[in-house]
Amino acid sequence: VQLQASGGGLVLAGGSLKLSCAASGRSFSSYIMGWFRQPPGKEREFVAGISWTGSRINYADSVKGRFTISRDNAKNTVYVQMNSLGPEDTAVYYCAAGASAWRSYYSTNSYEYWGQGTQLTVSS
Repeated sequence: VQLQASGGGLVLAGGSLKLSCAASGRSFSSYIMGWFRQPPGKEREFVAGISWTGSRINYADSVKGRFTISRDNAKNTVYVQMNSLGPEDTAVYYCAAGASAWRSYYSTNSYEYWGQGTQLTVSS
């Protein structure tokens, strides 16, 4: 599976942005999908995860209520809608695909495939 993330950019605080991640290859619907981010000088952290059919979704506490993850298996694409952005959301955002069990959706170790990352900068 190859993943291509897009949609990053420069946004003013309080603004919104939607990231997309297009997957190529087979069996997109057999992967759990996740969004992670890596702020400057920090380690990569979990943002949101979605199960194979979208029936299970979870978010990091820091984005809960502001971000919405979704997927379209017909288009082999996963999205994250980000609202009420703040400078603390500035990071490189990565999408990831994993064949692991859902119970470890928050761990980078559960994802075998990663996109190249897209930069989000939120200016105050």
